[in-house]
Amino acid sequence: MQPTLFSTERTSIKDAKQTTHSSTDNAHLSSSEKTLSSNIQVVRRDGTPTSLNITKIRAVAEWACLGKDVNPITLEAGLTTRLRNGVTTREIQDNLIDCALSMCSPSEPDWRYVAGRLHIWSLWKDTIVSRGYGYGNYPATVKLQVNADRYDKKILVYSEEELAVAGSWINPEWDKDYDLAGAVLLMKRYLLDDELPQEAYLTCALLLASVEKPENRLSVAKQFYEAIASRKISLATPILANLRVPSGSLSSCFITGMDDNLESIFAEITNTARISKNGGGVGVNVSRIRATGSWVMGKANASGGVIPWIKLLNDTAIAVNQGGRRAGAVTVGVDVWHLDVPEFLEMQAENGDRRRKAYDIFPQLVIVDEFMRRVVERELWTLVDPYEVRIKLGIELAELWGDEFEAAYKIIEAELGNKIALYKQVDARELFKHIMRSQVETGMPYLAFKDTINRANPNQHEGYIPGVNLCCESFSNVKPGVEAHCCNLVSLNLANVEEVDIPHISTLAVRILDNTIDLTNPPFSASKTHNDKYRTIGVGCMGLADWLAKRHLTYTSLTEISDLFENIALACTTASMELARERGAYAAFAGSEWSKGKLIGAKPIEWFLTNSKQPERWVDLAANIQKYGIRNSHITAIAPNTSSSLVQGCTASILPVYSKFFYDKWAKGTVPIAPPFISDRFWYYHENKSLDQKIVVKAVATMQQWIDTGISMELLFNLNQGVYFPEEPERAIKAKDIFDTLVMAWQEGCKAIYYIRTVQKDDFKESNDACVACAN
Repeated sequence: MQPTLFSTERTSIKDAKQTTHSSTDNAHLSSSEKTLSSNIQVVRRDGTPTSLNITKIRAVAEWACLGKDVNPITLEAGLTTRLRNGVTTREIQDNLIDCALSMCSPSEPDWRYVAGRLHIWSLWKDTIVSRGYGYGNYPATVKLQVNADRYDKKILVYSEEELAVAGSWINPEWDKDYDLAGAVLLMKRYLLDDELPQEAYLTCALLLASVEKPENRLSVAKQFYEAIASRKISLATPILANLRVPSGSLSSCFITGMDDNLESIFAEITNTARISKNGGGVGVNVSRIRATGSWVMGKANASGGVIPWIKLLNDTAIAVNQGGRRAGAVTVGVDVWHLDVPEFLEMQAENGDRRRKAYDIFPQLVIVDEFMRRVVERELWTLVDPYEVRIKLGIELAELWGDEFEAAYKIIEAELGNKIALYKQVDARELFKHIMRSQVETGMPYLAFKDTINRANPNQHEGYIPGVNLCCESFSNVKPGVEAHCCNLVSLNLANVEEVDIPHISTLAVRILDNTIDLTNPPFSASKTHNDKYRTIGVGCMGLADWLAKRHLTYTSLTEISDLFENIALACTTASMELARERGAYAAFAGSEWSKGKLIGAKPIEWFLTNSKQPERWVDLAANIQKYGIRNSHITAIAPNTSSSLVQGCTASILPVYSKFFYDKWAKGTVPIAPPFISDRFWYYHENKSLDQKIVVKAVATMQQWIDTGISMELLFNLNQGVYFPEEPERAIKAKDIFDTLVMAWQEGCKAIYYIRTVQKDDFKESNDACVACAN
């Protein structure tokens, strides 16, 4: 007899209890099946032999197919041709998975869920063999993991009786919801040894609730667990991977800035190493550093500029590789007025001096409105050395934006050839074309629209935002050596969230992240200072393509998109206000734009009176924020969450699907990828590779109105003829089309542009450098 799978299992056991039957149940088999059973010995997972039991295989196949639009007979039939004497139960399971995958197609996409269930079934069985039990004894699991130093001892704030109560919430049925891509990624990236999925989610929920008042912990933890385990809230990778382990860092995003001195430069390189060690992504702004040819200790033409320091950051990212899991992820930002910008744009080109190349960082250009205006109007742009401007004119140009920048820039240009000797004037549009060429060739640089970002900054009274994080969606004030932007992320899974759920799920998401701030261990002091002062969080979204398809909508349904994100914004902002009422406002609230009655994006209440269908909600909220404060200075941010969306079983972030159905190449073969509602809503999934990117920009700009931080926006340009222009089959996309789209993104109020992707000759120039930290 096989051991009972899980004592707490519900229909999982009911559906598959035939797997505990003995070989005598083979009496009803056909003669060929009986011959097969009598001639084949199977090796169990514990190493013991037994006769092949076709009934067991059939029961598992039927269980895996239950409720899906597939025929289990074809799965079983495909397996029998692969059976041989001495086959292991693991090989049988793998062969069932292979059979399911071979039948997966756009017309029968549910086979990927069958494969996912079979993969989870293997995990269940392996866990039973490894530790002697499956689900049903959560206190024992906690004890096992704490003793093995895999669980943080903070979990012991709960008594054994409380852990037993929490264990009763576990619903193994939720393990059956994963397709193969999600199941494989969940097990590979997030689960610890001897741990099952629902135990991981429950432990995260309990730890997230551990900072609550003792009398409320279990109640809050149950709500957290149900939202996380039912995949309505997706925890970012650092939270899901690190929360349970001792001393794990939970923050996804960091931004630091370098001052123009050796002490600051090397301190920030060390901080970058600390962030990379803990799995975070980091943005480093180097705009204050003197340019190539500048003065060093009074000697002219002595400085090597920003590139040598960027190379050190590049090599640090390679060297500090998160325990061998992957290289660190660093984006380096330079303001567009810096004299080293042309060389910065060539930093990843194949030609040129190899000693001044950096291929493993992710460049970003920080762009002010004045530059974009000059691009549009075909005017000259001046590149200058920040050191000379600082020493001779007393202007720290990196700190300025908006009207102050424009005024300072006029002063600088008036002194060209007089006080300012180290400069270069270029055609602004030609420089922008240089940027575009680099983007088409490498996907980068990212673009950060500095004035748009800082106009929306609620903490203008405390400083400025120098650039964006690794995935271009999270940013706030940075002071070199004093404050480093630090943010924690989750995402709402719109594929699984209905409109009626939004207030409750958004409230839980904000509470989860605010608790995370008190639980995390920031990797260096400036990040802890920022965490404590601003309590920055980022509630994001994924599965917008699914949400639209489910409702027969498209990316041109701007009214519905606006209404959705307004409701999310209202719920999240209200939740942060209520937390302030309960726990107090963030430390820098006094003097902030929030404290002045302004709301999302530092916009005055008049904007909401004009742009909201129910403006009275915002009027009331503004009054309550002025009365009670707000707990978190930044609240919403939409990350790319490319990998975590696979675990969540939805489309990534808020962008259209690249393709409705495709195979992704993984280490052990190819895995089918498809959106969740492809069977019923096939024609409502618009493929990004054939969608005019101006539609995407307009949709993102609509969402951005309701997102107080940023949105990770990739743009995908298909260079094949007739894709964007079906009425002109000979017409392929031109450089001007890309130019117009990028300018439109700035004009429409988008805060940043992440990767530029291209499709050429039906090959997607994809790279595997997506932000895992934010996936998050």
